[in-house]
Amino acid sequence: MTENTTEENIQQVPTANPAIEKYLTTGAHIGTRFKSGDMARYIYKQRRDGLKVLDVQVIDQRVKQVGQFLSKYDPKKIVVVSRKVYGKTPAEEFAKTIGASSLTGRFVPGTFTNPQGKEFIQPQVVIITEPESDMQAITEASHVRAVVIALASTNNLLTNVDIAIPINNKGRKSLALVYWLLAREFMVATGQIANEEAFTRTVDEFEYPLKDGEAEEQSQRRGRRERRPMRTNRFEAAAGLGGGDRN
Repeated sequence: MTENTTEENIQQVPTANPAIEKYLTTGAHIGTRFKSGDMARYIYKQRRDGLKVLDVQVIDQRVKQVGQFLSKYDPKKIVVVSRKVYGKTPAEEFAKTIGASSLTGRFVPGTFTNPQGKEFIQPQVVIITEPESDMQAITEASHVRAVVIALASTNNLLTNVDIAIPINNKGRKSLALVYWLLAREFMVATGQIANEEAFTRTVDEFEYPLKDGEAEEQSQRRGRRERRPMRTNRFEAAAGLGGGDRN
């Protein structure tokens, strides 16, 4: 895919903010105590307990932009990846809703790069639930020049990520919300439903169900602290999504 093609396929979308309350109540804006250089520009403030807070206006705008972007692709060429347990149900329900594919649990090496493999898929767009746990998928998607979209918290690095959605990618309810919103935006943008109110699926359907005796995860995995060389993000820059060189 060329830069020009990507620039044509993504567009700025005017943002009202009807989803702000949902972001706040699900903790979608709450990050970790760590801040990567890549994610610094998405952080609104730091709480007294040290947790970084993402800008909900930016989250909402980016979800709308990505929904529009995805609508330009055949959903059969979109793959959603999640090794995280809490991302399993949201990823699968999103894929089922729009007609995409989902890969949850362990990502089999060679899935995007080995034509002889049983799991071989040729995606044009890959949506990543968490850059660290889904790093193998990011690497392979980059090798085959698929556009990589990643849900990213404050501690994540964006190496080989083309478009980031700043979001709490560790929370069960937060992950359900963002995938539900992306599905709704896609359905509206492709004309499959007339407006947001016509989307009949609920956020609860996208939420990973806790099993009996399974406690809500309290601790957040610490991000890797080492810094990696940053690269120019040509997709975000071309799309006007606040990308470009990361300093």
